[in-house]
Amino acid sequence: MYRLFTWLVRIVSTLLACAVLAAFGIWYFATRSLPDYDATYQMEGLSAPVEIVRTTEDVPHIFGKTDADVYFALGLAHAQDRLWQMTLARRTVQGRLSEVFGAKTLKTDELMRRLDLYGAAQASVAAQDPATTSALEAYARGVNAWIEEVNRAALGRGAPEFFLFEAEIAYWTPADSIALLKLLAVQNATQIDTEVLRAQLSMLGQGWAADLMPAVPGPGTIALPRYAALFPGLDPAQLQTAADVEAPLSPFASRDFGAASNAFAAAPARSAAGGSLLANDPHAAFSAPSQWYLARLELSTGGVIGATIPGIPAILTGRSDQLGWGITAAFADDEDLFVEELDPKTPERYRSPEGWAEFTTRKVIVTVKDAAPITLTLRWTENGPVLPSDHFDLGKITPPGHVISLGWSALSTADTSMSAALKIMQSKTVPEAVAAGEGFLAPALNLTLADATSVGLVTLGALPLRDPANATEGRMPQPGWVMANRWHGRLPYDSNPRLLDPEGGIVVNTNNKLIDRPFPLHVSHDWGDSQRVARLTRLMGEREVHSRESFIAVQTDTVSPAARGLLPLVGADLWFTGTPAPEGTPERFRQRALELLAAWDGDMNEHLPEPLIYAAWMREFQDRLIRDELGPELAAKFIHIEPLFLEKVLRNVDGAARWCDVLQSAPSESCTDIARVSLDAALLELKEKYGPQIESWRWGDAHEARHDHAVLGRNPLLGWLMNIRQSTSGGDFTLNRGLTAGSGPDPFANVHGAGYRGVYDFADPDSSVFIIATGQSGHPFSSHYDDLADLWRRGEYVPMSLDPALARAAAAGITRLEPLGASE
Repeated sequence: MYRLFTWLVRIVSTLLACAVLAAFGIWYFATRSLPDYDATYQMEGLSAPVEIVRTTEDVPHIFGKTDADVYFALGLAHAQDRLWQMTLARRTVQGRLSEVFGAKTLKTDELMRRLDLYGAAQASVAAQDPATTSALEAYARGVNAWIEEVNRAALGRGAPEFFLFEAEIAYWTPADSIALLKLLAVQNATQIDTEVLRAQLSMLGQGWAADLMPAVPGPGTIALPRYAALFPGLDPAQLQTAADVEAPLSPFASRDFGAASNAFAAAPARSAAGGSLLANDPHAAFSAPSQWYLARLELSTGGVIGATIPGIPAILTGRSDQLGWGITAAFADDEDLFVEELDPKTPERYRSPEGWAEFTTRKVIVTVKDAAPITLTLRWTENGPVLPSDHFDLGKITPPGHVISLGWSALSTADTSMSAALKIMQSKTVPEAVAAGEGFLAPALNLTLADATSVGLVTLGALPLRDPANATEGRMPQPGWVMANRWHGRLPYDSNPRLLDPEGGIVVNTNNKLIDRPFPLHVSHDWGDSQRVARLTRLMGEREVHSRESFIAVQTDTVSPAARGLLPLVGADLWFTGTPAPEGTPERFRQRALELLAAWDGDMNEHLPEPLIYAAWMREFQDRLIRDELGPELAAKFIHIEPLFLEKVLRNVDGAARWCDVLQSAPSESCTDIARVSLDAALLELKEKYGPQIESWRWGDAHEARHDHAVLGRNPLLGWLMNIRQSTSGGDFTLNRGLTAGSGPDPFANVHGAGYRGVYDFADPDSSVFIIATGQSGHPFSSHYDDLADLWRRGEYVPMSLDPALARAAAAGITRLEPLGASE
């Protein structure tokens, strides 16, 4: 027995020793890719020495003799901290994910290959102005210099992820940066999903589309034809087929998760300190690391500081000493779907206004890891690339013998958006920045601006010139062979919405409706917000003058205007009604929930139970309204509440209360009946998940921010290491927006919001502040991987100074780059 015990001890000890050695080996090789911020490197491609001064938050301040050297250093800094993120984004837009991840990402690759955004980016390199070409080339040299240093010094392949996925790291090119700007347009785009959904609702008839996807308040749109009337061969039974499965790592977001944002500015007359103020917080899907990367560049035109996207050599939102700029998604209608009729005799042809035309075709080979390569035949019509029918539920709305193509401004092969972005970054005044925006084609953005004396806003992006006789006004797919449905160029940039030096001295934008103009000058039919703008307008108007602190308070505000508007309507016949019920009964539980909601001010505070009760109630209420009319497949498309729709139903506008009657039941249900049943069902579900003590429920337990690693986040062990989770306040319609998942086991998880926040004060520019949601580094073993996350969660910021002395005084490291052979 003793001998057996001895051997067991030896075996266990050996296994433990092996485990320790394995863990040490993993740690050693993984940490090899942590950059040394105090190192000195000699590198080709520099004209003079450059310094990268990193603050304690790992924000690089880059000082060089020439602009090209500064862009070189930015490329190197991006690669040091985010090389995996950059290469993953590049593979996404190239349609080359399957080379690394195998067949599971083939669907995403197919879509990206058919769009050929990377080919458009390569062609667009020639369209850039000389200064931008120089910047792109210098930036690429900087990225490549770091890749060469990783290879030369065996620095752990550049990032831990490269040990898990055998992938060659190709050198960076100027086209890669342009392609990543086009990828940002993909992430902002929701019009495809919106057009398909409106067509599906139209096929059902009954006016469901007008109710569920109402026009934002303002002058209405003329009635549209039913989608089925445009294509008589359509069978409504197609709608009952299973929805398309979401493609892994697809950059396209559904209509619920497209980019959003807030931006607001005050002129000196509305500022307590006498200088312009600007705040900006772009919203996007959360990730670890964040989409954003903070940086400061000292250029020949002066210092600029703000948020970049690794791979793109531009401060996309930030400030200089003289100008501040912020971006919000414009929700411009710059995409159209075209239904193309195939020639029954020769399917290689499609109908055009002049008769049958040949598709433009090209074959490409998609390499798939651990599988045979796939050959794709890409097809284009005069309207744009032909899309696969198994994306976006296109197969449900495509008539037999037809395909669907896409027209989109981002597909331009002469895209000068990068040149425009760099010109905006180096502008000195609001008018100069507005003029620089003319070359910006995609993504469509609202640019909010502030200089020393004024504020303004202009919409950037190429807006299609459509025919007034367009069959669907671009709101649904349309026959592509009808000339009136086709695009006829671009609207003049001067016609884009703009507001310069407003009389009231205040500019606000929350993706809300900007302008009332009839089609085809409409800009958009589907704006991104109708709730946050009401709260922002009120907060900005409550004060005669504002300060940096008041702007921060507005930016981090967590009061829901949707909750304040809906609760009095949905609970109108339930508040304080009936006799007190005995403790422990469902009736008493409901009464207690209503008592809490009656005293609640709509603050989606993480420590309160009321936001959780409200969110669960409204979710259950809307689902019960629409599920019997739409069916489970189509109802599942509406995973977030639609406040305008619910208000219309509860106020019975145009008879909308008919949604409350359950079609399959004999009795006639009222909205009060559905409200009561919905509340009981929501409370029962919450009780099972969070316990019987309603006062102990916390919104933050359900509304946990999920900054997950795009690739490794779903692995239980690696996810624990890579993912960043935080209890948060806010909700779907608060200014401090925390968009919920809407479906799955945790429907109230916070998955989409302000990855960047910045507040710029031109009375004292160096008192400006900014923050990102995670940390600067993409390396999970770096102290800067998540060091900004807690500050972000608490609504705090870090200094945003252009003072070189302050940057050096708080330097956590200074990287020195020298031209190769400089010391010889």
